[in-house]
Amino acid sequence: KMAAGEAAGRYRSTMSKSKDPSGLLISVIRTLSTSDDVEDRETEKGRLEEAYEKCDRDLDELIVQHYTELTTAIRTYQSITERITNSRNKIKQVKENLLSCKMLLHCKRDELRKLWIEGIEHKHVLNLLDEIENIKQVPQKLEQCMASKHYLNATDMLVSAVDSLEGPLLQVEGLSDLRLELHSKKMNMHLVLIDELHRHLYIKSTNRVGQRNKEKGRISSLVKDAPPVPLMDVTNLSTPRKFLETSQFSTPGSSSMRETSLLEIKEDTELDPEENSTVFMGILIKGLAKLKKIPETVKAIQDRLEQELKQIVKRSTTQVADNGYQRGENLSQENQPR
Repeated sequence: KMAAGEAAGRYRSTMSKSKDPSGLLISVIRTLSTSDDVEDRETEKGRLEEAYEKCDRDLDELIVQHYTELTTAIRTYQSITERITNSRNKIKQVKENLLSCKMLLHCKRDELRKLWIEGIEHKHVLNLLDEIENIKQVPQKLEQCMASKHYLNATDMLVSAVDSLEGPLLQVEGLSDLRLELHSKKMNMHLVLIDELHRHLYIKSTNRVGQRNKEKGRISSLVKDAPPVPLMDVTNLSTPRKFLETSQFSTPGSSSMRETSLLEIKEDTELDPEENSTVFMGILIKGLAKLKKIPETVKAIQDRLEQELKQIVKRSTTQVADNGYQRGENLSQENQPR
């Protein structure tokens, strides 16, 4: 009994000192194991049952006192638990959706790259089709330009078309006939330009002098005692050399001025191209440069120089003879009033 009393004292002191249930359980086990009497064990058992009943009563009283708060706490805890569970499920679903989206984005990225490449290809094909459509109209436009003597536009159009046909459009079999036709025209275009250049260089310029002399002759025949008119007045005649003279020799050391003056020449499609003979010859030279036929042009001018000069002398001689004969006729009519 004394041992049981000591064990009970230790049990109470342990309960008062520590709130740890494991320590209390160890103390009870130690007490039961050290007591040899069954009655002590029963007493200890009864004491434990009484303590448990007291705890249950105290718990019931506390529950009754704090029922509302407890109910609210339980509901809040249950709600929080449900929310946490739902959030976990949603997060799991979001992760699955993200993985699915990642896979789909990879697929879409490949599709978008494929569509982008196809878009570039279609755009290139459309540009080629537009270029083909424009090139098909080149022969008609070229004929119109040649008929109106807008040779610079014709040259630009022809050179651009041939470059396209022999470059990006080389593999288009349907344009083979057009390619041959335009290539042939390009090869012969410089011959037309050279002929026009010679016509303006030798014929047109001397015709202007002859017409000017005829006009002066008619005026002098009408005015009595008028001074004699020179037959060949070429001091004011505009020539290509005079056209380039001011820009070439006015500033010493300006070697590029001659090229600049030629590059500045532009063709006006609204005006008569032959109105200004000097500008027209500059346009012809520029067209020949675009055709890369300047060496052939120089050779043709050198080969035909003697022949053209002889023709100028022949035409001038005929003009002088005609003017002299007409002047003699006028003088004979003045001496014979009838």
